[in-house]
Amino acid sequence: MASVARKNLLEDIPRFLVAQAGVMFAVSLVTIQTGIINGFGRSTTTVIDDSSADIWLSAEEMVNLQLTLPIPASSVAQAKDVDGVSRVEPLLTRTTMWRGPTGEIAPIQIIGFDPAGSLFNVGELSPADLKNLQEPYTVIPDTANSKSLGVSKAGDMASISSLPAKVVDFTRGTQSLPASAYVFASLRNANAYLTAGFNSTTNCRLDNKKLICDNAYRRTPDTTSAPEPKILTGTDAITYVLVKAEPGQDLQALKERLHKALPNLRAYTREEMSDRTRDYWIQRTGIGFILGLGATVGVVVGMVVVGQILYSSVTDHVKEFGTLKAMGASDWVIYRIIIEQAMWMAVLGYLPSMGLCLGVGMWTLATQGIAILITPASAAGVLGVTVLMCVGSALIAIQRVTHVDPAIVFKA
Repeated sequence: MASVARKNLLEDIPRFLVAQAGVMFAVSLVTIQTGIINGFGRSTTTVIDDSSADIWLSAEEMVNLQLTLPIPASSVAQAKDVDGVSRVEPLLTRTTMWRGPTGEIAPIQIIGFDPAGSLFNVGELSPADLKNLQEPYTVIPDTANSKSLGVSKAGDMASISSLPAKVVDFTRGTQSLPASAYVFASLRNANAYLTAGFNSTTNCRLDNKKLICDNAYRRTPDTTSAPEPKILTGTDAITYVLVKAEPGQDLQALKERLHKALPNLRAYTREEMSDRTRDYWIQRTGIGFILGLGATVGVVVGMVVVGQILYSSVTDHVKEFGTLKAMGASDWVIYRIIIEQAMWMAVLGYLPSMGLCLGVGMWTLATQGIAILITPASAAGVLGVTVLMCVGSALIAIQRVTHVDPAIVFKA
């Protein structure tokens, strides 16, 4: 029976190619949409997942990584005194304004961390890069934002709020797709940027390819006249306290002890922090619904195309099916032929589509910094959807031969 299925499928090559094009379109749409959802969700939690902290302490009102209220820096010392805590580090993040070398402004998410620490990781920066970040008014953007920020190489000058910003390097693969452009800085520099405020008289211009800003502080690459960024004190505001547990500690029990020691804060494990941020962007913003709707449209289109092709194929071979029934073949034999045709269409449409989607994913990551994340699990899921789509379409065609009269072979 397998040879009959393949013969029917390949008998009309143009029709077969049209059917495969429909399957490929559906598979590609479902794969890319689910890949975008996965990549989108992964991008929102990259800096959380890459951290070495076991627990994140935040304000009670924290909604996601970017949307929260400040907490006092004194919380760091309080958390350090809790039994079972091995190491603590502060993290400071908030949105502010960037002014590029040519004067264009852009919103950015400043993320201030301790370059000498070990709990917060920024891509694959070398020790030399981290050492440079200790210098006053130095920053490291993500390379995905180089175009929007107007900087392309180490040494480029810009300004944040009313203070200068010197790019010392770029990181990669840290940017959250829905968030403002990430710019990493030391705690001292980040605190200076976020407390400096804006000066409406700021005037930045290029002089011999160097940025000069005239305002309350005047800054050129050769002159540092802005005040030295100060070390954070207990009265300064931070955003998170990163906690490393001692080996063998029960994280849930440690969370309870942290809650008792700091009753105005909330403790989340790294996984809980990731889930909270990812769920916010995918579920509460409706992005997941929109992308899922696109995947559903792809499945419907594929079913319609495959259903039409299979139904047309069955109609063209209705006499052959009548002959099989006249010879004593059961309905299930005929059903298996049609279902096998559908299975062949599923496999032959899935394989090239998956290869195409992997290529598109690599291209978008390299050129746009956007990850279309295709995991083995999602690829297997798309294969299952493809098979169900084609078999479901076959059920429509099966209805055509359910009541075939074997006597049809004797009719003129």
